[in-house]
Amino acid sequence: MTTKKSEHLISTEAVSSGADQLIGEFKALMADAEALIHATEDHPSETISSIRNKALETIASAKESLSGIEGKFSVKAKEVAEGADDFVHRNPWEAVGVAAGLGLLIGLFIRRR
Repeated sequence: MTTKKSEHLISTEAVSSGADQLIGEFKALMADAEALIHATEDHPSETISSIRNKALETIASAKESLSGIEGKFSVKAKEVAEGADDFVHRNPWEAVGVAAGLGLLIGLFIRRR
């Protein structure tokens, strides 16, 4: 049962790290899109103006959604950290064993290279 908890903590941390990376990349994409939209401001065409305004509205909506998701990830990360802290305090020797096992595996992988 404790192995499942430690595996869950490890997989949750990996998901959190991947989610943080994805959010960062999405923010960069939105910044690039905004820069591109603002670069077209000197074009007086009505069609381009309409597309530009719609794109800016979409980006603003995406930013709001991203803020909400980021808040949820932040709360989830705090819950995971509290769970890991609780696990370590309740089972210190198992936590040491898991850490030693992970260290051994990492050492073996590094040695193979």
